[in-house]
Parts: sequence; C-alpha cells; structure tokens
Amino acid sequence: MLHLKSMLSTFLIVLFFSCNNMAQQNQEQDAIRHATPIEVPLQNGKARAYFASGCFWCVEAIYESVKGVDEVISGYAGGHTKNPTYASSNTGKTGHAEAVEVIYNPDVVSFSTLVDVYFGSQNPTQVNGQGPDKGSQYRSIIFYQNDEQKHIIETKKSALSKKLNANIAAEVYPFTKFWKAEDYHQNYEKRHPEDPYVQNVSIPRLNRFKAKFPELLKDAKN
Repeated sequence: MLHLKSMLSTFLIVLFFSCNNMAQQNQEQDAIRHATPIEVPLQNGKARAYFASGCFWCVEAIYESVKGVDEVISGYAGGHTKNPTYASSNTGKTGHAEAVEVIYNPDVVSFSTLVDVYFGSQNPTQVNGQGPDKGSQYRSIIFYQNDEQKHIIETKKSALSKKLNANIAAEVYPFTKFWKAEDYHQNYEKRHPEDPYVQNVSIPRLNRFKAKFPELLKDAKN
C-alpha cells in the first residue's frame, strides 16, 4: 500500500508539472497570436510574404513557379520558441509550422494574388496538415503584416468558406518572426527530384497548382 501511495504521489507531481508546462506554452502561443504585426520594409523594391501550408518543400516549389516571385526560402514561423530546428518543430511543442518566405516584386504580383495561390494550392479544409503530413507543425497559417493584408486574407477566407460550405482550416496570424530552415531544406524539390516524397507528393501537388493557375506561371525559360 505504501508503494502504491508513493507511485500515485509521483504520478500527481509529474501531472502537475506537465499541466503547468502546457499552460505556460498555451499562454506563450496566445501571445504570438495576438502580437502586434511586424511590417517588413521593401528591400531593393522587393516585398516579403509568409505562408505555412504543409511541407515547406511543396510550398516553396509552388511559389517559385509564380510570375513576379524572385525567391522562396523554407523555414519556421508562428511559434513561441526561439531558434526552432527541423527536429524541434517536429515535436509539435514549439508552436511553429513549416513556412516559407516569399520574396516578390509587388509591381508584378500582388499580395492578394499570393493569397489566391495559397488557398488554391492546398486542401483548405484539412486541419493540422496537408496530404500525408499531419501534425501542428504542418498546419496552415497565413501571416499578415498590416491591417490591409489582414482584411485581404479574412475576406478571401470567408468567401472560400461560403463557396465550399465548409470551415477553412488556415489560421490567421500577425507576422512577427521567420526562422530560416537548415540549408539542406532549401530548394529541396529542385535538388532532389528522385526523392520518393518529391515524386509522390511534392510534384503532383505542384502540377495540380499549375493546371489550376496557368496564367500565373513563369515562362518555361524562367
């Protein structure tokens, strides 16, 4: 009986600290959701936008194919921890999602069009993931830097919800920080076309997007 009481006491202590830790994480994540957005200034006439929509290998390739987009960088955003890594984000405890930084020419492609690309290149009703990738680190988040962008996002999200008669899974977050992913993740689809995941998930997803939005694609020579 004494041994049982000791085990029960240990379990309650562990549960107490676990619950406290979860409560702290939730508070930290709520602070990110309600933070004041940071507006990234133009650099050499180029703007930046941030999106999370499942595996960043897929999302990077999609935005790279869009006219007016100069570069896409894979990384992490939306969480409450500093210096996230691929390993730590995969635990689902950092609050971060795999995300991309889209560097684009606003004279060629608008933020509004990039939002259309976002919603049009995913399953917008899938919660906590895209396709076979499941977990909070693969959830859909779309980031705004000012009230105008927030209005664009929420208007398009609401219209899509009505069109599909379904809840749209994408969360809407203020942009605060983007953490660049490890070098081996950058341009992964282009550098590893033979990878089974790229063959079976990334390329089919990219091709579905291309078929849906041919007018947005770069010329083949680009």
